[in-house]
Amino acid sequence: MEKDRIKQAYLDFVLNEGHPPASVFKLTQQLGGSEAEFYQHYPNFEAIDREIWADFGKQARTAAASEPVWEGYGSREKLLAFYYTLLEILKQNRSYALMSLRRSLHRMPGLSPRVLDDFRQDFERFVADLLTDGRVSGEIANRPLVQDGYPRFFWQQVLFVLGFFAKDDSVNFERTDAAVEKAVTLSFDLVGRNTLDSAVDFVRFLVRR
Repeated sequence: MEKDRIKQAYLDFVLNEGHPPASVFKLTQQLGGSEAEFYQHYPNFEAIDREIWADFGKQARTAAASEPVWEGYGSREKLLAFYYTLLEILKQNRSYALMSLRRSLHRMPGLSPRVLDDFRQDFERFVADLLTDGRVSGEIANRPLVQDGYPRFFWQQVLFVLGFFAKDDSVNFERTDAAVEKAVTLSFDLVGRNTLDSAVDFVRFLVRR
């Protein structure tokens, strides 16, 4: 059995039944294959869920970066473009997204859903690269003592966006779009140069005298 065929069959089952198959045997029997063939690609159904979410993130980054205006964007605009593209993908897959998140949240309340583990790793690398570019351009303040923690800070922003999207009942999820813009604006105000940075520079200047 091909890996993509297994993943699509699993996704179709979850969407139609509202829950994962009872066993790997049940799914592979439906596909006319064997359990051994399934395990050549995935250790369990949770691995498929993690891969599907990682796919959402990769598709969003690829689609956003393919736009002609991408290269002219600063770090803030690139993150916004990623979020808006991701939301379009999630709108097309909202039923699956909510079902998979709720299953994981139920098991680990208050923590990042395990289903997002692979997505999180890819996102943190992506945002780390954006912030590095931002420091080079001057869009992001250079703060050696805290900047290594920024990717984890932005991951909390992702969880906020996903939570907002899950509860949004506005037409075409317009409130989520607005929430994304406000969240990204605030985060870049915090990591960009601000009054505190100016004050620190001034104190350093006085100390050097």
